[in-house]
Amino acid sequence: MRIFRFLFLFTIITALAGCGGGGGQWGAEYTNTPTTTPAQMQYGAYSTYGTQYGTETGAHAMAVLLPTSGMAGDIGQQIKAGVEMAVLRNAPGNLTVSFYDTTPGVSSAFSSAMSNNPEIIIGPLFASDARTLREIKPTNMPILSFTSDASAVGDGVMTMALMPTNSVEEIVREISRDGARRIIMIAPSTNSGRTMAAVAYSAANMYDVSTVGLLYYTEKDSESIKSIAVDASMNAARVSANKRAREILSDILTTENLTAIERSDINRQLSTISRGDTLGDVPYDAVLFLGNGDDSQTIASFLRYYGVDARRVRFYGTALWDGAALVRDVTMYGAKYPALPEPDANFTALYSDATGVTPSRMATFGYDATNLAIGMLYSGRVAASYLMDPSGYVGIDGLVRLTPDGVNERGLRIMELNGTDTPRIIRPAPTNFITPIYNVKQRYASPVSARGIESGGINPMNYIRIPERMRSKYKAKTYGARGNTSVSTNVPAVSQNIITVASAGDDTAIISSDFQPVKIESVNRTYIDAVEISE
Repeated sequence: MRIFRFLFLFTIITALAGCGGGGGQWGAEYTNTPTTTPAQMQYGAYSTYGTQYGTETGAHAMAVLLPTSGMAGDIGQQIKAGVEMAVLRNAPGNLTVSFYDTTPGVSSAFSSAMSNNPEIIIGPLFASDARTLREIKPTNMPILSFTSDASAVGDGVMTMALMPTNSVEEIVREISRDGARRIIMIAPSTNSGRTMAAVAYSAANMYDVSTVGLLYYTEKDSESIKSIAVDASMNAARVSANKRAREILSDILTTENLTAIERSDINRQLSTISRGDTLGDVPYDAVLFLGNGDDSQTIASFLRYYGVDARRVRFYGTALWDGAALVRDVTMYGAKYPALPEPDANFTALYSDATGVTPSRMATFGYDATNLAIGMLYSGRVAASYLMDPSGYVGIDGLVRLTPDGVNERGLRIMELNGTDTPRIIRPAPTNFITPIYNVKQRYASPVSARGIESGGINPMNYIRIPERMRSKYKAKTYGARGNTSVSTNVPAVSQNIITVASAGDDTAIISSDFQPVKIESVNRTYIDAVEISE
């Protein structure tokens, strides 16, 4: 059964999510226990339904705060369906579950919820709402939200969403395993794109992969995408090198006294070079796309058009590719990306029977969050001790554990595109945290500005053979030589807040408006799904 997936944009409302603000190390004292085999997240019998929720007043209460109406109502309803499924299947009869719509305002929804004395809250969806609850909730109350903004969680506010850090570090590690040593990164010039780039840059340094270029583009803008592809392919330099090589070979044919063998060889070289517009190779062996599937597909097409040889330069993406049309593109054959495990087939069938649709990732996140909450309530353990168990848990979306700073770590598999609807699994998701999976902390990833392609340049004389006696007569300059320095030409004009970064080894403090939170009321609220809600 094909599962409909929402594309996670990992969009962060602040200028660089996680590098400023954020909450404290809630429950850190419980993470020092030995890491063992993770527990199953489901509390009750997996194959049977429990007692109807909300019909009994008992020992435990849970509140669910989601936008179940308005422009984000469909997303909230999907999460709610996952919550209801978990309660119906697994909740004991003495659990009371109450739902509250956050569309009118999360503060009022929270006030209403508190009248029923909940011990844990599921939700909210938006980062701004998570920040609000972090400020007004009781200190010891746990909250399982669905934001991917690392700066919005902490102090007992946690998230079940897939974090950018996980996806990016996992694919950079795969790039290193594949033996690529020089890569370029192409990211959208958005707050989330810059966050992804910061994490990718840190991960590349950690896994001994050299970043020889970082280019930003405007999302869904074909001219910006084309311009970035031209820069990434070093098209101008390689075209100039091709032209100069043909000029030299043509001059030799028309002006020099050649032997028959020499003439044949020069003619053959000229014929070969004239079949294309470019000469020479790009100075990298992998491209990491940090944008969504549609933009990545378009950029890849332009790169091939401008002469980037797909046989020697491999393409990689993030979990943003999961479920995108790009996975069926035969021209992307062999490209790789990380993804969550496929949801359990039994759960998918039951959910489909109950709702008439296949579950989205938002539904599975809601299901797992609820089962984790039920397990906590009936475990007899302190809430933080249960939720912060370093061994983690296994749910519908696979391996997950919550960390004291509010983010989570999830086990991801590596997929390889094969031109069909079902990419090949080349590396299964990990099954435990006994060996640490991730090392990069999104909260501490330093911002990175655009960087031009580092290259020694293309000298046509290195790509043609001419008689030795003519070497001193025919010369050519090197085209496109450039060191890896920060540039601004690749940053679209629409980006008003340019992130600056100190050079490697520079410990000078950075003072930038990017480290100040943006007022939520003045911007579009974009969250972990591919739906943008304007207010």
